[in-house]
Amino acid sequence: MLANDMNKGQLGTTTDGIKFRIEDNKKGMIRFATVYGSTVGLFDEMGSIYIHELATVDLPDGRREPVEFSTKQQIQIGYMKAAGF
Repeated sequence: MLANDMNKGQLGTTTDGIKFRIEDNKKGMIRFATVYGSTVGLFDEMGSIYIHELATVDLPDGRREPVEFSTKQQIQIGYMKAAGF
């Protein structure tokens, strides 16, 4: 699933293995999400998250699908990683 196709309320897992829920319907490099850190002994937090930190999305039928990025997003992710983010 493309990162821009994720909708409000959609659940998934970050690259660190922490569950999250998308809280907006925006598109782009940064999404607003609730991250459930309590699943790994941290605190639950709500805030902005970079899309390259999202690994999988939970689909309604119970499957998990990897998050994919558009060509433009892949270029921007390269710039961000080169800058240390």
